[in-house]
Amino acid sequence: MVGLPRSMNGSLGIQAEKTKTFTEKLSSHIKIPVVFRDERLTTVSARHLMQEVKKRKTKGKAQDDAIAAAIILQGYLEEGRKPD
Repeated sequence: MVGLPRSMNGSLGIQAEKTKTFTEKLSSHIKIPVVFRDERLTTVSARHLMQEVKKRKTKGKAQDDAIAAAIILQGYLEEGRKPD
């Protein structure tokens, strides 16, 4: 799974194109499928989550981005769940 940094209007900008190019190169070397996930507003969600939890202070953008990646993964996993 790869986060795809779309613009707020849903279009693909420069960074999204770079991500797609990198992923295409990576895909030629691995035997697992790559799934893109929209990562819009995940860093914002991560910051809100950190404020709610209040376990510790945010240590900058790197920590925010790590939590954003976890939120992207959580969304992907939840979509894969089938109702009982």
